[in-house]
Formats: sequence, structure tokens, C-alpha cells
Amino acid sequence: MFDNILLPIDMEHTASWEKSLPIAVKLCGAGGTLHVLGIVHDLGSAIIASYLPEGFEENALRAMKSKLDAFIEKEVPSGTNAVSHVGHGHVPERILAAANEVDADIIVVASHPPGDLMTLLVGSNADKLARYSERPVLVIR
Repeated sequence: MFDNILLPIDMEHTASWEKSLPIAVKLCGAGGTLHVLGIVHDLGSAIIASYLPEGFEENALRAMKSKLDAFIEKEVPSGTNAVSHVGHGHVPERILAAANEVDADIIVVASHPPGDLMTLLVGSNADKLARYSERPVLVIR
């Protein structure tokens, strides 16, 4: 099927992977690699960052890596070649950068249906990925 599948997930929201993970695993086939990506969000302000303890970012990235490794062990079916990746920054930009880094053949991402004014005005991460990615994006609802 595909050699490299990128699956960005939000460890805090099961809906970000419960439907997309099985599809991504199927797309891997026998010889593909599932790249599971977790992102530590950018705080967006140096002022906010100045109030955080020293080493906050490094600790957050290390904790995310541990959570992703545990997620892969628990949720990804045995026999699937899966690798965890951690990023830091603005979510859509980080996903697109990771897709380039792992040379993803496809990005599989979950999306929530639009249901409020904020989604209409701001847009979802899946929408931004589908709009700006040079790689195929499979959006799962």
C-alpha cells in the first residue's frame, strides 16, 4: 500500500486517533511504516514562556515521547512497524514539516465536524493540512 504513513495524534483526545489509527494501520500494509506524531503546542508568547520553570520545553517533549511510545505499545497492532515522533510548535506547520522529514506518502488525520462559530472562523487543523499539504491527506471523521 504505502511505505510511510504519518498519523498525527493528540494524546489528550481519543477522538484524534480512535477512527484514524485502524485506517492508517491498514494503509501500512505488510512493509510500511506508521509514523505516529505527537506535538507539544507552541505557547505563542515569550511573556508566557518566561513564567514557566526552566527546562519546561525539554521536559514536555520527553514526556510526550514516553506517552507516544506507550500508546504505540498499547494501541498499535503487533506486527505493525510503528515509530514515534515528537514535535514542538504550531500544529499544522509541525505536521507538514514532519511529513517532509519522514517522507510521508500520505498524512492520515482525524477531524471533528464543524459545530461551532470558532471552527467556522478559525478552521481546523485538518482543514489547514488539506489546504496546504503537497502530500495526500486523508481526513477521517
